[in-house]
Amino acid sequence: MIPAPLRQAHTALQLRPFQAVRYDPARAGDLSTVISPPYDEMIPAHARAQPHHIARLLYAHDVHAAAGQLDRWLNRGVLRRDSQSALYVYQQRRGQQLLQRGLIGELLLSDESAGAVLPHEDVQPHVVGQRAAHMAGLRAQLEPLLLAYRSTDGAGTRLIEDITSRRPTASARLGAITHTLWSCTDPAEQSMLAAGLTGCQALIADGHHRHAACLRLGQEQTGSSTWDRSLALLVDSAATPLQLKAIHRVIPGLEPDKAAAAAADVARVRPLPSGPRLPDPDELVVAGGGRAWSISAPEPEALREALDGRPYEWHEQPAAIADLLLLARAWSVPDLPGAVRHVHDAAQALTSVAAPGGGTAVLLPAITEDTVRGLAAKGVLLPRKSTSFGPKPAAGLAMRVVAAP
Repeated sequence: MIPAPLRQAHTALQLRPFQAVRYDPARAGDLSTVISPPYDEMIPAHARAQPHHIARLLYAHDVHAAAGQLDRWLNRGVLRRDSQSALYVYQQRRGQQLLQRGLIGELLLSDESAGAVLPHEDVQPHVVGQRAAHMAGLRAQLEPLLLAYRSTDGAGTRLIEDITSRRPTASARLGAITHTLWSCTDPAEQSMLAAGLTGCQALIADGHHRHAACLRLGQEQTGSSTWDRSLALLVDSAATPLQLKAIHRVIPGLEPDKAAAAAADVARVRPLPSGPRLPDPDELVVAGGGRAWSISAPEPEALREALDGRPYEWHEQPAAIADLLLLARAWSVPDLPGAVRHVHDAAQALTSVAAPGGGTAVLLPAITEDTVRGLAAKGVLLPRKSTSFGPKPAAGLAMRVVAAP
């Protein structure tokens, strides 16, 4: 838990213009063939699909080789740095449906802005180390953090609307979603857009490990301004709210009937005669082999013991109940690679356990952004894999590449 006084000390949310590095379609080809879904949604095959695909850098096991490849793409003009500093308006649409619209820039991570950026999930130190090594080795950030803020500045919102009526700087399509970028290079407009962030607090919706990696690199490189900022996309959730979904658990080695029986020792278990369904806000749904059970009303003493040393607020969090009360305590599932899969789509989770012997799925209810934001403002970090905000930004559309010292 991060102490509340630190949260309240500073609220200077600052997003600065920068010179993005972007693909040149004349050299790289159609942008839709080289940019990528975010890291967590990619598959390694993307890296083999096209010689200049951004996944070749994101998925690289040898970061030094990847850094050399990045340099070659820059030298050959496959990637080019914009000539002027800009704030970038970024939009995602599915057909006529506007999914999100926000600002891409360099987010300052100084002490003065610490209280304005609210993490809401815990991180794993070894993953932070991996992200830090990758960013430092490349000297680049290829995908932005995703943050949600709530602006009360109508002028900034109207300006963003006006900018999107202009000719776009870049456009690409991934699946059913169209990604569009506009660059704002006018200093007066940049100041107006920055003013829309005044007094706001931004909730980290996605990118906790990359945010922590920037903070670690900034601490390690004292006196350097390279990592006192991060590539970030800020979305005004008052204008275009992000979708917030649960992340479900699939345990391949656990038989569903045994899972239901063991869960009855620590909670109320009811069979669902109609089969699997999405859970209500106060329950989890355990399913497998076409059968399903509702899990609710955890036994208070068992829950207290399972959450020993964790924040009291975790007692009502679905991910904490699923991971600590059920997986760790009732089912003794080891915290080892492959023991549990995290699945964002409930239908996909259910399909994976539909056949007998396919394992057990635990479906979690979604929580609200207000709940997440309220806990984050108090310094309460949720369990890992508690939330899935989206849509996430594409990787490779507007990148931050730090010049060599």
